[in-house]
Amino acid sequence: METPIHAVTGALGYTGRSITEQLLARGLRVRTLTNSPNRPNPFGESLDIRPLAFDDPRSLKDSLRGVRVLYNTYWVRFNHKRFNFDEAVRNTNAIFNAARNAGVSRIVHVSILHADQADDLAYYRGKHALEDSLRALDVPHAIIRPGVLFGRSDILVNNIAWALRRLPLFGVFGDGSYRLRPLHVDDMAALMIDHAFRDGDTSADAAGPESFTYRQLVETLAWILSLRPRIVRVPPALGYAVARTLSPFLRDVLLTREEISGLMRGLLDSPSPVVGAIRLTDWATQHRDELGVRYASELGRRTRRPRVNAATSRTPS
Repeated sequence: METPIHAVTGALGYTGRSITEQLLARGLRVRTLTNSPNRPNPFGESLDIRPLAFDDPRSLKDSLRGVRVLYNTYWVRFNHKRFNFDEAVRNTNAIFNAARNAGVSRIVHVSILHADQADDLAYYRGKHALEDSLRALDVPHAIIRPGVLFGRSDILVNNIAWALRRLPLFGVFGDGSYRLRPLHVDDMAALMIDHAFRDGDTSADAAGPESFTYRQLVETLAWILSLRPRIVRVPPALGYAVARTLSPFLRDVLLTREEISGLMRGLLDSPSPVVGAIRLTDWATQHRDELGVRYASELGRRTRRPRVNAATSRTPS
């Protein structure tokens, strides 16, 4: 019997790369849909690369033909002149519809913790709308809801460490007592794959084994890096103003108002059972020599890369 195909959006990216590594280790055939086909490919001919052509339903359906399970990691972090949440919702719905029309048996989708509790925030409103779309699609599915992910090539934890290495002061918004439960990206991938092999419609909060207040997280990273910056309370508006001031120099969006609001409202925390084994403190200790040495740019990942067209796709020989 032919080995089933599992498709991953963005297998050359962050969460998608971890999913792909684990699927290939299981001996499964893996296809990726990507709009960055010329990124470095660590998987070589083991990875079938197809275009993620949102504006071409036929191409999108063809890219998913023969796929048993689709893992959707596609999303954007903030609104920008080159991408925005409304477009991301339309694009994701195009992926869902193409998967249904191609006969995909199961969709495993990345949402966000508390997606249905913050419709006043565009990021959460978009994720909430997509959960509703997936439920209405009539395709068996799993919805996995992470809060904060860390690991190879992460942004949040790395850039906190980057700021700690360079600034004599580190500001936490308000009293910093709001909590979060970071999950390693490999544990996130394992959870998604676990749900790929379940029956029916499932969902899970993706919460890691350690819980921190935001201030505790910053203090813990500083201690691991042997740094002693002064950690101070700042009003959220002032913190956002500082982030906006730094952003042009970094050629990035360092932080958004919505991210600050979601963080302070405790939306990155969950009372759900632990689903991962990798502790942030252990991982940061193992990687302290490189953690935060370089700034990780979200815009750099999204805008400084070749765009996809059908001619650039390739399949294994």
